[in-house]
Formats: sequence, structure tokens, C-alpha cells
Amino acid sequence: MTNTTTDPKTDVAPQLKKFKVSEVFGFESTQTVTGFEEPSDFVPEVDPTYQFDKQTTEVLLAGFENNLRVLVQGYHGTGKSTHIEQIAARLNWPCFRLNLDGHISRLDLVGRDAIVIKDGKQITTFREGILPWALQRPMALVLDEYDAGRPEVMFAIQRLLEKDGVLALPEQNRIVNPHKHFRLFGTANTVGLGDATGMYHGTNQLNQAQMDRWNMVVRLNYLEEEKEADIVMSKAAEFHNRRDLVLKMVRLANLTRTGFMAGDIATVMSPRTVLMWAENAQIFGDIFEAYKLTFMNRADVEDEQTLIEYFQRVFGTTEGITL
Repeated sequence: MTNTTTDPKTDVAPQLKKFKVSEVFGFESTQTVTGFEEPSDFVPEVDPTYQFDKQTTEVLLAGFENNLRVLVQGYHGTGKSTHIEQIAARLNWPCFRLNLDGHISRLDLVGRDAIVIKDGKQITTFREGILPWALQRPMALVLDEYDAGRPEVMFAIQRLLEKDGVLALPEQNRIVNPHKHFRLFGTANTVGLGDATGMYHGTNQLNQAQMDRWNMVVRLNYLEEEKEADIVMSKAAEFHNRRDLVLKMVRLANLTRTGFMAGDIATVMSPRTVLMWAENAQIFGDIFEAYKLTFMNRADVEDEQTLIEYFQRVFGTTEGITL
């Protein structure tokens, strides 16, 4: 995070800047998008190796530019949250990720009364939750794992999903209006209809009236083989001159994804897992041993033979493949 003393809630308006999409995100476009001149608190660090998906990027940029609510849906490891963060990083837009796990309550979001010591006396004061804090700032709030939120939490969010939606604080008899540069995004493994695969335990069926409030839902799929290989090579130093080997690793990952979708295996290898596989191969020097430690040993025992066959299909053997 960038360290500054700037308080985004002050009356000093951040200086805006127009960015050329083609120059910043690396694909052909005549569009420009608004961001901020300088980074401030909560602006993510730029990952120069990040590979942007053109369609997803265009949809998210439309969300930033037009204050639209955008939900990014896809399998784990496709980079849903990171995609939003890396766009925010390049636009110098403060960004806060809120994971809607089972421990987040309505009081965490909205706020609660708290006892504090003032002038030597105990007094009760209201402490704002995450939503009013973010809502009053130039901030991109990302509701991570949106389909895992508890029902009472989701209803606290519902009105915010409307354009220029406000937040009611009954505890204070107060309405919080959004900052003009507040933006709201979400990520989810499912589209609110529940999990039919059994892979995403903890996700819920969502109120469809709430789903209707998202302006756009974009599906982020796994990267093309060449682009996924680029990411692995950029982050795993010993693979810089072994593109042939990295491409085979990515092809094996794609076999697990195809096999999972066909119901042949119960576990899928994400791009994150491929990168961990490469990192472990650097440590142990053996591709198959690293494959077992990274992926096979956490898969269903019944899938073990199929996963070995995938490896043999791509590499030809399970022995003697070293860095």
C-alpha cells in the first residue's frame, strides 16, 4: 500500500486524471477512463506482470467510469479480485477488499455502540462500520466471496446496489450518502443460484431481487495457455528459459479443468496452483514430485490414477523430468 497522510474524507478533492486505456492496459482501444493524478492510501501496488482479460477489463472500466455495480463471477484462481485491484492500482483508485465470510456480521458492516473512556469517564459512542467508512470516501469497495455472505449481511448491502444508493443507519437516525467517487464491485464463484458442483462449500443461494440490482455480471475464465505461461515465467525465476516445460504444466492444468467440468475428477488446478507447482519445482528440482506435493496429494484418492495419466499424457513419463 502507498503510505501518505492524505485523509480521503477531507474537503480537499483528489485531482482527477484521464488515462488512455490502450496505453495503460495493453490492448487496442480508443477509450479513456477517469482516475486520480496521484496514489493515496489504500491504492494497491501495481503488479507489472499481471495479464488483463480484455472483456473483463472493459466491463470493470465501465463500472469505474459510469458508477455501475459490477459482479465478477468465475472459478477460483482466475484472478477475479486481483483483476479489480490491478485496475484500481493503475487508476490510482483506493480499493478495499471485504471478504464476506461467515465471521462478518451486520454490525461489522454498519457499526455498533462502543464504550470508550473520555475525560476519565465511560461513555457510549457509535463506531462506524466498514460500509459507512468506505461509502464516504473515493473508494472502490470489493465484496469478495459475495455468494458466501450471511442473509442478514446481504440485506444490509442491498440498497447500496442501487445507483447512488444510500445507507440507512437506524441506530443513529442517519442516512449516509455515497461519495461521488465511491464504487462497488463484487466477486463470486457462483451466480447466486447455489453450488451444483460441490466444490464451493459455504456459498449460498442469493435473493434474486438483490442479484437484479447488479448492473452487469461478467464471467472471468482461465487465461489462454500462452498468457498463463507468461505469468508463471515472470514469477518463477528458474523457468525463464524453459517455456516448453511451463506450457506443458499449463496444458496439464487445462486437462484437470476439462476433466472437472466433465465430472471425471473432483478437483481443479487453478492458475494459482500452477504457480505454486513451479515454485515447488524450483525447491525440489523434480517436476513430478512437485506436482504430487502441490496438487495430487490434496485431490481425492479416487482421482489419483487419472491425475497420473494426465501427467503422462502431457510429459510422456513421470520420471527424470528435472529443472
